[in-house]
Amino acid sequence: MLVGNILAGGIMMSHNRRTAILQLLSSRQQPTTGTELAQHFGVSRQVIVQDIALLRAQGAAIIATPRGYLYEIPSTEDKFVQRLACQHTAQQTRLELTTMIEAGCRVKDVIVEHPLYGEIRGLLLLNNIADVDDFIARYENQPAQLLSSLTEGIHLHTLEADYPGAIKEAKRRLDQLGLLLPSHRGNK
Repeated sequence: MLVGNILAGGIMMSHNRRTAILQLLSSRQQPTTGTELAQHFGVSRQVIVQDIALLRAQGAAIIATPRGYLYEIPSTEDKFVQRLACQHTAQQTRLELTTMIEAGCRVKDVIVEHPLYGEIRGLLLLNNIADVDDFIARYENQPAQLLSSLTEGIHLHTLEADYPGAIKEAKRRLDQLGLLLPSHRGNK
């Protein structure tokens, strides 16, 4: 803890705590949970949630993932990005995600079109099979439903790859498995 920022009561001033949160998150490559941050700074998780909201409102590139908060450092590397439209059952989720990862892609998010709220986006940030396994385990051990359950299995994924052939390969494999929407198949 930054000793110079502590008040007599032992609580860090909120502005200084937010600065320290930003420094801590930007120094880590893995997500940090709100509970971990709360313990680190000696405050409640709700205080951390409020701090993160204020930091994000001020333009800090903090993203909330199912595994915790990440500071998103803009990449200086060239990446290829494309959205794919898919439809499948909940039981086919692991197959879909592993197919994209095995083709050499990263799965950034899932997006559905909701009739009331419009676009709803959930960050996935799946980079490898272990990430997929973790996501599936959390899904299977919680009462929450997949976003695609709101749209009869129809959803989008934003894929990122280091070379365009990986996205093309992911599309080919998903098409073979019957997981791409028919209108998306012609866009190979």
